[in-house]
Amino acid sequence: MPSLSFPLMATLVRHYEELVAHVWRGPVARWSDAAMAREVVHDVCAELIERPPAPPRTPLAFLRTVCTRRAIDRCRIEQRHARWVDSADTLPDAALPAAHDPARILEGRQRLALLADCIHALPPRQRDVFAMHRIHGMAQQDIARHLGISLKTVEKHLALGTAACRRALDQALHDLAAP
Repeated sequence: MPSLSFPLMATLVRHYEELVAHVWRGPVARWSDAAMAREVVHDVCAELIERPPAPPRTPLAFLRTVCTRRAIDRCRIEQRHARWVDSADTLPDAALPAAHDPARILEGRQRLALLADCIHALPPRQRDVFAMHRIHGMAQQDIARHLGISLKTVEKHLALGTAACRRALDQALHDLAAP
């Protein structure tokens, strides 16, 4: 297993606070705060230790680029999540369960339990890809990189997992509705 090169590790240690400031005041400054910037740099450190790259020619420039890209990815994920949450406010009231209707609450909980069972029943790799993309909002390219598989394999696992969950949910809901 390759280890993190000494020049890269030394640069990381020496310029840690500078990298945090770079992320905080950099191109994603309008989205970030100091805590988010520190988390981004920490995530980059953990990833570099876990999967060391080939030694770069200019370690500090490499670290700045990786940190900037990671911050942009994180901001995009947070924006996507915020849009999804905001879109729930625009749904008609009939689509949202009534807070005081126990039958609808029970039905929603049953559907959620069915979905959880469907996801849990997926093969491990499909389950991982499905959860990372559909639940955690990770980009398919990031999933491929994280799991060490090709983008095509991620797409295949996602399609198979989605289809399996859809079939299982349809069947379970059909069985519940049958007298």
